[in-house]
Amino acid sequence: MNTITATNFNFPNQKSYYKGKVREVYNVDDKYLVMIVSDRISAFDCVLPRGIPYKGQVLNQIAAKFMEATSDIVPNWVIDVPDPNVTIGHNCEPFKVEMVIRGYLSGHAWREYRDGKRTICGVPMPEDMKENDKFPEPILTPTTKADVGHDEDIPREEILKQGLVIEDDYLKLEDYTRKLFQRGTEIAAEKGLILVDTKYEFGKDTEGNIRLIDEIHTPDSSRYFYADGYAERQDREEKQKQLSKEFVREWLMEQGFQGKEGQQMPGMPDEFVNLVSERYIELYEKVTGETFVKSNVSDVLKRVEENVNNFLVVKV
Repeated sequence: MNTITATNFNFPNQKSYYKGKVREVYNVDDKYLVMIVSDRISAFDCVLPRGIPYKGQVLNQIAAKFMEATSDIVPNWVIDVPDPNVTIGHNCEPFKVEMVIRGYLSGHAWREYRDGKRTICGVPMPEDMKENDKFPEPILTPTTKADVGHDEDIPREEILKQGLVIEDDYLKLEDYTRKLFQRGTEIAAEKGLILVDTKYEFGKDTEGNIRLIDEIHTPDSSRYFYADGYAERQDREEKQKQLSKEFVREWLMEQGFQGKEGQQMPGMPDEFVNLVSERYIELYEKVTGETFVKSNVSDVLKRVEENVNNFLVVKV
């Protein structure tokens, strides 16, 4: 399958290029950021060895829909989506923290809780909770934003102490995060889903305005449960039926890999790669309520380059 695992474009007036775990960002004329969402997949802060067909398209198109659906809450960075795998937007300087918000005791928070911890990022967690129980109120558990390696939990006090974000801005980020999570929860409920936890990234544009950047409510940044049967599964202490990439992490753990030093990344058989692709498409259709239309990937890099250049010819 023709997937996007790396790009090497040279756009008109290109100033710089940044390669993240999944996204590649081109700075054009210090005015526009061209974000190409690759088909790479990461888990435990490691990039896995094979691309996942249509994964980038799924992430990019879900993010575009949710950016539009939340633009009344906070301005976002998006100007145009000229290609299924590409978003072009305002050049923003990212804040050095990611705003993680959790409505349920799942994933990383559960693993911390299971190991005996009752606070995360300085936020207390109630006693006698089971995995996937709902918190009385959503909790904010920010992380540092690592270019490489692991993101680390960091409490609000430490963010302010280190000067990663000034207090006025940080209070706005907290407020935006809670409102975005509430909106995402409402939209998910309409589709029979529970938005369990998610992360948001923010930046400042060249005029100093805070904008929501990167992605929002995608399977890479969020965890969803099926609402139907949630309570019954909790009562029986069964695993929740979920739509997220947690199943990828679970598969890696079964192979003895958690991204720790000395561990060998397992190979990815075709059946698993195709399963991951199908799960991403399933999530797209469930979250958006729309049928996923596979893009033409016969020469995907040429397609991306032409669509970006067509936008830039008009704008630059």
